[in-house]
Amino acid sequence: MFLGTHSPRLDEKGRIILPAKFREELASGLVLTKGQENCIYVFSAREFEKVHAQMEGAPISNRQARDYIRIFLSGASDEVPDKQGRVTIPATLRAYAGLERELVVIGAGSRAEIWDATAWHDYLAAREQAFSETDEDGIPGIT
Repeated sequence: MFLGTHSPRLDEKGRIILPAKFREELASGLVLTKGQENCIYVFSAREFEKVHAQMEGAPISNRQARDYIRIFLSGASDEVPDKQGRVTIPATLRAYAGLERELVVIGAGSRAEIWDATAWHDYLAAREQAFSETDEDGIPGIT
């Protein structure tokens, strides 16, 4: 499970050093793809297979499902971290997420997310009040 907030930097080759706590789960391979709110989702290869299997169950006749699957999978890149725990973020994904040098990597349970540091801080500032006010009826799927 991915937890916590980490602050790595993007190097001049477009690589990030994965947080030490995440490396074991991602060592055998990972998938980077476009996430919602212009971040990058990071899945272990095993977890990505589960997500993909769920998508395969969506009816091909559903336009919203087709659109989501196209964007989600066309932006995906499978990667293997090097011995130092570095992984290259493809240029298209760096552009999508507006990544500069300063990054934030957060744990989001079954995935990690990579954010531009400024974008993350803006997102957090805008959402923390709503987080504070959420009651038991406010989060779908949580009982």
